[in-house]
Amino acid sequence: MLSVDTPEVTARSEQRAAAIDTEFLQLAEWIRKGLAPISAALGEFLLPKLETGHAGTLHFTQGKAASAFAKENIAARLARPNGRQREIFIRVADSPFDGANRLLAYVAPDYTEQERREIPKRLRPTFNLDLVVAGQAATFVIYPSVPGAEDLALLIDAAAAARTGGLGIWSTPETLIAYEYRALEDLYQITRKKVSNEPLDVGERSWRERYCADMRNRVLHGPEDYFGIEPEYRLWIWPQDLRDAVSRLNLTPAPELAAGV
Repeated sequence: MLSVDTPEVTARSEQRAAAIDTEFLQLAEWIRKGLAPISAALGEFLLPKLETGHAGTLHFTQGKAASAFAKENIAARLARPNGRQREIFIRVADSPFDGANRLLAYVAPDYTEQERREIPKRLRPTFNLDLVVAGQAATFVIYPSVPGAEDLALLIDAAAAARTGGLGIWSTPETLIAYEYRALEDLYQITRKKVSNEPLDVGERSWRERYCADMRNRVLHGPEDYFGIEPEYRLWIWPQDLRDAVSRLNLTPAPELAAGV
C-alpha cells in the first residue's frame, strides 16, 4: 500500500525467521569489527536492534500481526449495516508499480458522492492510514508520490500518535522498520561476500541508495543519515529523482551531505 511500510513476512516460516536472528547477530559482529560497509553512526543506531538475538523473529511476528489486522479491518470496514458489502476504491500512484512489479495504491471503501460530502475525510480513512493508526505500519512516503497536504497531515499525525503511544510495532524500541529490515538483509549478504572474498554482483554493491529529507525543515540527508529524523517526517527520494526534488521542494543539504559533495 502506498506511503506505508508494513513488516515483512518474506521469511515465510518461524524456522527461517530464527535463521535470520542468527544472520543479524553475525552482521552485528561484523559491524562491531568494522567489516560491514556501513557508517559508524548508522551502525551504532542499528546495533541494539540487531543484537537482541531475535530481530528476525520479532519482525516476522510483527508482519503476521499486521497482515491479520489488515484482513480483519478490510472485512469490517467493507461491511454495510444492511449486510451488503461496499466496493473497494483504488487510487494508484503516479508510477503505479514498484521494482518488484507490485501495484502501489491507496485503497479504501468506496463511498458515494453524498457520503463523501457528508462524512469528514478523517472518518473515512484509507486502509493505508488504518495500518498507521493501529501502529501496524510505518510511514513510507517516497517522492514524487507525496500525498496532498490534508492527507499528509493526517498520515503524519496518525504515525506520531501511534509511535509515541507505543502501538503495534512501536511497542518495543527493538523494532526494525520494514525498510531497515530489507536493507539489513542486503547488507548481510554484501558483508558475507566481502568477508569471504567473494565477488559482488553489480546490484549488490550498494545496499542503501535513497536520500531522506526532513519534512519539517526541508533539510536533505544522505542515505545513511535518515535515523536522526523521526520516522513520520521522513521523505524518501531515489537518486534519479534527487535533482527534481531539491528544486521543486527547495531542499537544503545537511552539512555532512554538503561536505561530501
